[in-house]
Amino acid sequence: MMKWVTLTSAWLYWIVSLPAIADDAAVVAPPSAVTSPSGINQQFLDPELDVAEWLGRFEVESREVYAARDAVLRACQIQQGEQVADIGAGTGFYSRLFSQTVGPDGWVFAVDISLRFLEHIGKRVEEEKIPNLTPVIGGFTSIRLPPDSVDLIFICDTYHHFEQPQKTLESIYSALRSGGRLIVIDFERIPGVSRPFILEHVRAGKAEFRNEIVESGFRFVDEVQIDELEENYLLRFRKP
Repeated sequence: MMKWVTLTSAWLYWIVSLPAIADDAAVVAPPSAVTSPSGINQQFLDPELDVAEWLGRFEVESREVYAARDAVLRACQIQQGEQVADIGAGTGFYSRLFSQTVGPDGWVFAVDISLRFLEHIGKRVEEEKIPNLTPVIGGFTSIRLPPDSVDLIFICDTYHHFEQPQKTLESIYSALRSGGRLIVIDFERIPGVSRPFILEHVRAGKAEFRNEIVESGFRFVDEVQIDELEENYLLRFRKP
């Protein structure tokens, strides 16, 4: 079941009737086999989070996944009329691209745990009169979308933030329709090669992440080579 809830003055956020994010945040869940760094998500829960600072980090050509956005969009193979979920949407630049691609008969759900990011996305939706994009408040163990509701789930530089990846993957698998696609972009983590920040920040490498996703029931399709991606990789999966 679902409902519309007013969270801030002019913006409406679509929320699935699951436990509130505050409840998620209040409980420290058992760690996965290889855990994410402690507190990896706490900064995004800060009610004073400076969105302008993150715009300067996320929406700049020096960021690989921003510079490669056109090639990434092609790799997603989105069709008009599809339902797309952008998990860990951040400032929402991919969500806005998707909203254009799915056309008037499609829909995009921008899912994030940060109310400040969702407020920003809501403002952009209102200012730019985007008719088919809904911000969604996510939880730490669920993307909080109904079963069989979307055709594509997109996760960019966010998978390594999943504190309980198997539970989150269960909700992703549930939300995808049969034959639906999962796109995962994350950082190459190679000891002796990757930057210290990546080695400290990202809990595991590509092979382990791929195995986790396959073990959750997804079929690995391929890895797409994109010239602009040097520190990142793009993997495609499908729900049988």
